[in-house]
Formats: sequence, C-alpha cells, structure tokens
Amino acid sequence: MTHPISKHPQLSRRRLMAIGLATGAAWTLAACGEKKPAETAAAPAAPASAPAAAAPAGRVYVVGTDAAYAPFESQGPGGDIVGFDMDVLNAVAAKAGISLKFVNTPWEGIFNTLASGERDMVISAVTITPERQQTMDFSAPYFDATQLIAVKAGSKVQKFDDLKTLKVGVQNGTTGDEVVQKLQGKASPNIRRFESTPLALKELESGGVDAVVADNGVVAHYIANNPAAQFVSLQDASFAPEQYGIAFKKGNAELQGKINTGLAAIRADGTYDAIYARYFGAKK
Repeated sequence: MTHPISKHPQLSRRRLMAIGLATGAAWTLAACGEKKPAETAAAPAAPASAPAAAAPAGRVYVVGTDAAYAPFESQGPGGDIVGFDMDVLNAVAAKAGISLKFVNTPWEGIFNTLASGERDMVISAVTITPERQQTMDFSAPYFDATQLIAVKAGSKVQKFDDLKTLKVGVQNGTTGDEVVQKLQGKASPNIRRFESTPLALKELESGGVDAVVADNGVVAHYIANNPAAQFVSLQDASFAPEQYGIAFKKGNAELQGKINTGLAAIRADGTYDAIYARYFGAKK
C-alpha cells in the first residue's frame, strides 16, 4: 500500500493501507516478492486469532493496524482485531519475548503515529517502498505481494492498459492508487478513491466503477468469499512484485532487531508456513 495522500471528497468513509466484509477473518499486495499466495484460496471462515503474545511483565508495545483489510487484518465478531498479520506478529512476539497491544488505526495518517510515538509499530499489509524508507524503518519482509485487477465477469478488460479511460476504484494512499495514477495521471477524475479496498469492491459490484486495482491477497479473498459478485481477477506483467514489512519509527533499531529475530525464528521452525497455509494454502 504509499504514504497517505489527500482523502478524496466523494468518499463516505477508508484502506495508491472497517467494514463488515462477508469474509470471516482476517501478503496489501496497499499503497502498497517472489512467491505469491494462491489467488483463489480463501481464508478459513473463522480463523482463530492468536491472543496477544504472552510476555514477561514490562513494556507493552502498541501496534497500529487498519482493521479493514481482510484477510490481513479485520475486526472479529467480538471486536477483536484478527487476521494473518496479527497471527504472524503474535508468533514473532512470542519468540522475541515481548508483549503487544493492537489498536485499530485509520490508514490515512497511520504512519504519523510512529513519528508521534502513539504507536511503536505498524503492521497493516504495508508495502516496503523507497519513499517510505526515507521516513520510517522496516522489518525484514514477511509477505510477497503484487497488484491485481478485479472486474465483473464478462468485462472487456483484459490487461492493465485497458483501464486508461475507465473508472477505476482504489484504496486511497495505497500502491494500487499509485500504479493507476501512473496509467491515468495523478489528477484523473476517473480514479475513484475509497477508504478501504472492500469499499472499492462494493462500488464495483454496484457498477459505480469499471474495475478495482488492489493487493492480490485482499482481492482474492474478497472474490472467494463473495461469489454472488461474479468478479474475476487479472494479472498484468507491468505490476512490480511487492513485499510487506512491519514499520517502525526511524532509528528504532532495538525494536526492529527484536522483530527481525522473531521473524527469522518463526520461519526456521515452520510456524510461519503453518500460519500462511491457514489463510492462503500451502506455499508452492
């Protein structure tokens, strides 16, 4: 998903990173790898969210996330924040011996909470980009992603270039927003920005836009869990591989080191692969 850009005035509610998706729980791809998740695999109807990682008494690290991006992060029936990102970071925290508190945080402005100290980390399907690396630090990558185009079945759209003159929905401030800007121009009136990718996909369902460009994990999850929408997804060779990382305040090397150590540990012992398989199927 790149750093938030101005919210479009036509939006009613946002994540160029909550609504009641018919997804059970929960790579973005926004604004923002080598291996990609199986694009038609759905997360389980109600994956168990790992509880906040147990750790010795002491500091509790506050984690910002925009919980409107299933299967990576969303709000469960009881209001708890659940999803792939939560399960990964809780497993990492258990290895690192630290305690976490997840706080639902709007995507627009989420990175400002790092600089202000309101959040110690942000995990929200955040794509690592050179622009973001100028103002914050990132963990090692934990998910490989790319953009996908969602259209209605029977659409004449076959490739990204076909969207040049069409109305395209994106999540405001994500990498999907950015790639469509490069195609249509930053000021194009045909770029329709929404507070979340599911909102953009709902607009596609109602016919308000011709296509949606967003991270593959979210698009695939929505299509699998909303068959009545009759969407299909399209890849395009022009979409660059992306990787998600956990963001920290610039210079917070101590916390960055703890998280990277934990990430390496869950990859080494198979924990990461087990979590990945629950949401996206076994890696190929």
